[in-house]
Amino acid sequence: MKLHRFHLSLVLLLVLPLLACTPSGNSESTPTSPEAEGTTVKTESWGEADGQEVSLFTLTNKNGLVAKITNWGATLVELHTKDKNGELADIVNGFESLEKWLNPGGDGKANPQYFGCTIGRYCNRIAGGKFKLDDTEYTLATNNPPNHLHGGDVGWDKKVWQGEVVDYDGGQAVKLSLTSPDGDEGYPGEVQAEVLYVLTDDDELRIEHTATTDKATPVNMTNHTYFNLAGHGNGTILDHEVKIEADRYTVFDATDIPTGEIKPVSDTVYDFTEATAVGARIDKLPPNDDTGSPGGYDQNYVLRDAKVETPALAGTFYDPKSGRVMKVLTTEVGVQFYSGNYMDGKLEGKDGKKYEKHSAFCFEPQFHPDSPNQAKFPSCILKPGETYRHVTVFKFETK
Repeated sequence: MKLHRFHLSLVLLLVLPLLACTPSGNSESTPTSPEAEGTTVKTESWGEADGQEVSLFTLTNKNGLVAKITNWGATLVELHTKDKNGELADIVNGFESLEKWLNPGGDGKANPQYFGCTIGRYCNRIAGGKFKLDDTEYTLATNNPPNHLHGGDVGWDKKVWQGEVVDYDGGQAVKLSLTSPDGDEGYPGEVQAEVLYVLTDDDELRIEHTATTDKATPVNMTNHTYFNLAGHGNGTILDHEVKIEADRYTVFDATDIPTGEIKPVSDTVYDFTEATAVGARIDKLPPNDDTGSPGGYDQNYVLRDAKVETPALAGTFYDPKSGRVMKVLTTEVGVQFYSGNYMDGKLEGKDGKKYEKHSAFCFEPQFHPDSPNQAKFPSCILKPGETYRHVTVFKFETK
């Protein structure tokens, strides 16, 4: 008996400490480590806008890449990716607090440069703020005189979306939902829109846009993030090398509205069919201010004649200093390439950085500008019973 008691005592001495360290079914689970499979999402309160709660969602993948999303404007706030030495840096423009997003210049104008946000109901420009659909003419705000731009005075980029964390491919993602009522900014039909942000373990930020409507209406959604692969606010992007998978572009008039003509990019300043530095030919473009300095690119490229189901390569961007490479794949027919021409250093962004002219670029897959008025362009009209779907993938590598 004494021998048996000794063994029992020994077992209890070994087992009890282990039981004390094991979480019970009612305890919080151990946080997932960065090396674990599948993206995790942390949710926190970020303030209020228009009397509604605003949240900040932090997505982290197994490699340590981080994307921060807010449901105000369905906006990408931060995106931390690795350089050739494995060091993380935030590569997108933005602000550190909701208050700054709502009033960055102190003039009451929320996010005037459209940093990181979801654009809707119609991204880019509509000529004269008018279009005709089923024999009815609709009038929109001319907030980019003389044209309509990015959904109007209060587009989807300035709305509070409903946000939730959802399961996706073994990890977590963020789904944002918005109801745009009939007559919103002059558009017909009630539209139910969704944006799904996914940060994959393959170092891809995947953005899925979907929408349905109860009445025929134009829908053209995109993400308007400003990128600098050297890190946000870290010099210009003029030495970034760009390759765009398009050999045609839409010709614009003096107000950046398509004339309807589509021309080859060959032998033009718009030719990026071979990897070329952004600044290599930028001085051949007309200035956009009184200083005489180069204006820059704000051009729509024709990727294909119809949408595709699986995202296909649209562009590749490379920063020689950091070694970061960003490949952009999309299901869309066109893409707007913008070289940050209208930034002027007046807005103070994250980390106290001043965003100067040409210090970031946008690459926005979408329908062609003014499609509601251009019968020869792929149709952007969404009808009842149909689902609008647009997927864009930003894939990050180094070299």
